[in-house]
Amino acid sequence: MAERKWSREEAIEMNNQSKIIMGLGMALILATGLIHVLDASESFADATYLGWLFYANGLAALSAAIGIWRGERAWGWHCGAGLAAVTLLGYLASRTVGLPQLPAEPDAWWEPLGVASLLAEAGFLLVYGLAIRPSSARSPQIA
Repeated sequence: MAERKWSREEAIEMNNQSKIIMGLGMALILATGLIHVLDASESFADATYLGWLFYANGLAALSAAIGIWRGERAWGWHCGAGLAAVTLLGYLASRTVGLPQLPAEPDAWWEPLGVASLLAEAGFLLVYGLAIRPSSARSPQIA
């Protein structure tokens, strides 16, 4: 099957879309990290390990954002997706079955920082789905 040749205008538009996806991914994963860093000091009161995990989340988010910025698919996008998924699962576990040394918090579903974090994590996973499409779907060859 012959590969489609793109006009110069189509190639520029595709490149702009890639930059938007990259910027959005970086913003969303950094938002996840920032939310956790802001909430870390309060989390130490609940369980020491939880506060350290929140700080680690911030560092991992920064690392993933740098990877995305550098165009590193495995280092940036995949690590960011792993971080977002694990963080989302941690939130769900903390509200349903609880975490080690901590009981479940079924009344905390609508906590503002938690909801903001959920939105950032889910948004990152959606953008990640766009970012990892096969390169032939994203990178046009100019005719």
